[in-house]
Amino acid sequence: MASKSAVLPLLRRELRSSSTRISRASASLSTVAGPTSSLSASGRRTARHTALFSRTKALGQTRAFSQSLSRKLTDENGHFDPRQVERESDEVDVCIVGGGPAGLAAAIRLKQLANEAGNEEFRVILLEKAGELGAHIVSGNVLEPTALNELLPDWLSEDNPSRFEHATPAGEDKMRFLTQNSSIPIPAPPQMNNHGNYIISLNELTKWLGERAEELGVEVYPGFAASEVVYNKEGSVLGVATNDLGLGRDGKPKDTYERGMEFHARVTLLAEGCHGSLSKQVIKKYDLRRDSEPQTYGLGIKEIWEIPPEKFKSGEIVHSMGYPLPKDTYGGAWMYHFGDNMVSIGLVVGLDYPNPWLSPYQEFQKLKHHPLFKDVLEGGKCISYGARALNEGGFQSIPKCAFPGGALIGDTAGFLNVPKIKGTHTAMKSGMLAAESTFAALQGDSGGTVFLFDYEDALRKSSIWKELHEVRNMRPSFSTALGLYGGIIYSGLEAYLFRGKMPWTFKHHGTDAEATKPASQYEKIEYPKPDGKISFDILTSVSRTGTNHEEDQPVHLQVKDWDKHKDIAWPQYKGVENRFCPAGVYEYVEDASKEHGVRFQINAQNCIHCKTCDIKVPTQDINWQTPQGGEGPKYFMT
Repeated sequence: MASKSAVLPLLRRELRSSSTRISRASASLSTVAGPTSSLSASGRRTARHTALFSRTKALGQTRAFSQSLSRKLTDENGHFDPRQVERESDEVDVCIVGGGPAGLAAAIRLKQLANEAGNEEFRVILLEKAGELGAHIVSGNVLEPTALNELLPDWLSEDNPSRFEHATPAGEDKMRFLTQNSSIPIPAPPQMNNHGNYIISLNELTKWLGERAEELGVEVYPGFAASEVVYNKEGSVLGVATNDLGLGRDGKPKDTYERGMEFHARVTLLAEGCHGSLSKQVIKKYDLRRDSEPQTYGLGIKEIWEIPPEKFKSGEIVHSMGYPLPKDTYGGAWMYHFGDNMVSIGLVVGLDYPNPWLSPYQEFQKLKHHPLFKDVLEGGKCISYGARALNEGGFQSIPKCAFPGGALIGDTAGFLNVPKIKGTHTAMKSGMLAAESTFAALQGDSGGTVFLFDYEDALRKSSIWKELHEVRNMRPSFSTALGLYGGIIYSGLEAYLFRGKMPWTFKHHGTDAEATKPASQYEKIEYPKPDGKISFDILTSVSRTGTNHEEDQPVHLQVKDWDKHKDIAWPQYKGVENRFCPAGVYEYVEDASKEHGVRFQINAQNCIHCKTCDIKVPTQDINWQTPQGGEGPKYFMT
């Protein structure tokens, strides 16, 4: 049998060419199958697994597990320990976890630097849990193009045959304060000025960035879910491992069982987005929040509508606050006209809301019946739905971003500018800064643990730090005694006069989970039934996400003791999980045999990976972990 050292160089070249062929084939398959087809993601995932694990065959090994071998791997009590099975591993220069704007910007910048230095063998691998790039991406999105202009200056150039073709120049800006039936014009802070910006689908931009990354030589692997951080003996990060495939719901291996794979990297960049499952582990292990406030979050819910041409106003941007949210709940809405008769409409609800009867999903349905939005949507058709948690902590909540062997980038670190309602430009810029620091560090690397101290320094000197520091008190002011109206006034003063120069910095008042109060302190909210034209029931909306999970696998929404959870959560919060989840994952089902007369149920197949449950549940005993690679939503135009 050939030695591993002799085989690996050949395999790497084959893997790169296989990756390119698979990407092209996948693109063709996606075009034929359409955005909602599960075949596209499944076929792509299988092909990429085949290419990546081709090394096993070259080494004369087998990964197939027979049923008899599966039984041998279980103990006398029927328990299975996957650690009995050795993982395959691959060595790369940089491993990036997450194929969003931060991860792709980092990957592109790394390969730009490597290629400029004549080091085309510099390996950058990007792992994305979605079945295809962009499939898990949800954003408003009015793009501030500063970082993209720097990274790929010709991204909109007419002379570029690979230009991005889905950008609508921002037009008229409107800001409104809503009451139940009226819309009051109010001045928008200067940070929200969108002159020179573009309305886009971040889902589409991410796909486009992925194509540019692969052209430069980045190895992009959708359908590979990094589920575990791998550490060196001394405690630094060695890389990541993908999750095992072919485990049954009981945790035992099926005959299709396949052990995950380890990627060992000189530097690992975590670009998982808001509240990443690996990032949580790393932040805790290295105590990266020791000098920062706890992170706070919002839940963004979005739909894409196709509207009648006579109602379409290309480039128009509308933001609102007030109705339908109560005064003790931070949030706001948007409506953007883009593309060909398309409208992006959405609502962000701060997850520090106290009333457990409130449902962000139902508040969004109410919003659409306000005349400001209903007049535009009537006669149109909803074609897409999505939801995702986002960081709202701002400057105060930025953790230490470098750790032994890697760094946090993008929304994983929390670089969203809340008053500006933008984070793509800061996410991309952070990825580029991390890439430059990483490449420089690896040029003088002696083989030990890499510490990206220069990345931390670069962040503090960057435009990211400056703009987040300037607006640091605006979002937290709404959670002080000032309340809604006082927060509006104070934020106006900050925006126009103080510009972040005041000597104080407001603190956050605990976590979003801690903000949730007992249901007994509030009246139950009775939401109107959906009309099926403007507003929809939750399962209809979930069907528009294309989400899919194999049912016979371990539940990725981990609750150690379901009965204990129910016995604590139900008496106090009366099913808050059912209301904060925008996908109908959690239910309390009547069951006379159970204490309190209800049974806690998790419909994991509905999950759209928003992470809200992990953030908001008052008992903090729901742990969101990544399911099998390639599963989850298949977002379109979000």
